[in-house]
Amino acid sequence: MEHPARLTVGVVGAGRVGAVLGAALARAGHRVTGVYAVSEASRERAASLLPGVPVVDVATVVAGAELVLLAVPDDALADLVAGLSATGAWQAGQLVVHTSGRFGTAVLDPVRAHHAFGLALHPAMTFTGTAMDLDRLVDCVFGVTTDPELAPVAEALVLEMGGTPQAVAEEERVAYHAALSHGANHLVTLTAEAMELLTRAGVSEPRRVLAPLLHAALDNALRMGDAALTGPVSRGDVGTVSDHLRELDRLAPEIRRTYVALARATALRALDAGRLRPAAAEPLLDVLSDQER
Repeated sequence: MEHPARLTVGVVGAGRVGAVLGAALARAGHRVTGVYAVSEASRERAASLLPGVPVVDVATVVAGAELVLLAVPDDALADLVAGLSATGAWQAGQLVVHTSGRFGTAVLDPVRAHHAFGLALHPAMTFTGTAMDLDRLVDCVFGVTTDPELAPVAEALVLEMGGTPQAVAEEERVAYHAALSHGANHLVTLTAEAMELLTRAGVSEPRRVLAPLLHAALDNALRMGDAALTGPVSRGDVGTVSDHLRELDRLAPEIRRTYVALARATALRALDAGRLRPAAAEPLLDVLSDQER
């Protein structure tokens, strides 16, 4: 199946992802014919990123599109697909694309009965729902899952949006998504807690303190993996870690819980990697265990 040079596109869900990917497809020369947006924020987003595109109901979006982009929450996707299938909304030859990281194409199986084609295209990116995201799509990797005969179509769509396709097997989608969520979402929590702790310690501009350090740490980790690890846990400095825990107990008990969990994980990885000697790891893990509540 060859990818047409120009498609009519319908966007179901003008959240941060849907509106941006719709705009990226429009920028690539496709024509967005309708968008479904419920909340006021979604309608404003659609007006900004998809100017002139009518906001209509789901059935109208689907009816007017050769490519339907389903950008809805993970837990709503299966019911949406099933509901549209039950009403006979899908059209033969239609491309049905969802953006969920969690699911492959099995969730789109109901569209097959209508001779439509399912593709899972998940951008490995965090979105603001603004025009700046369009630039971030350049070189963004998309997790692609689809039938082999549709792989060229999926890859072409990703490339047109500026991204890089990465095949992900159906049975590995959850692991793939867990990895991205663990890395990106928990990084936000970690960074926010570090800034909060610096603020409580009297630092007026925590971003200026953390930015160079965190950028360097992330760059080193991406290049070197566990070999990039530094700090008191990797050295087995029990006294320093104990002092940290006592101060966190006084200043930010809720952050101490995160510190203990990550310090234990770090110590075990350092031990497994041979960067922390067993003799140093044992008292360190004992201290961390004693401090858990």
